[in-house]
Amino acid sequence: MTIGLLKGVNAPGHKGWSTARCSICNKKLDLFNAVEYHDVYVCPKCGKFLCAADARRVKYRCPYDGVELQPYY
Repeated sequence: MTIGLLKGVNAPGHKGWSTARCSICNKKLDLFNAVEYHDVYVCPKCGKFLCAADARRVKYRCPYDGVELQPYY
C-alpha cells in the first residue's frame, strides 16, 4: 500500500484544482490564465467567482452582498 500518492481528481495537477465556475453565468474559468489576463473577479467576503463580463455588468460589486469585487491574483 502506498501512502501519499494521490490519483484521479485528488491529484494536485488535476484540472479541477485550477478551474472555477462563474456564479452568474456558470462559465468555466481557468484560474492560471486569470493571473495573467485579469479576467476573473472574486468577492473577498463570500468567495464567489465572477467572469469579467458579469463583473462589468454588476459594476464590480458582488450581487449577493454588495462588496466591491477584487481581481483574482
